[in-house]
Amino acid sequence: MAVTVSLDKALDKAFEDKSLQEILAAPPSALAGLTEAADQKLLDVLKIKTIADLGNNKYFRLAAALVDLAEREG
Repeated sequence: MAVTVSLDKALDKAFEDKSLQEILAAPPSALAGLTEAADQKLLDVLKIKTIADLGNNKYFRLAAALVDLAEREG
């Protein structure tokens, strides 16, 4: 089954027409609202180079899981 998702508001303009694999390989600043300065900070502090690294980071995943649990507990 094919799935289509519009990421126009989630990504910088330059990445809106890229494949999912290209987006995952892009630096975090490809996400709308993050700057190249954020790329450097994420790299320096957490060794995050790509959107895939950001999404797979154990701290961000844990935080997201805790938020999801809290919403269900509510």
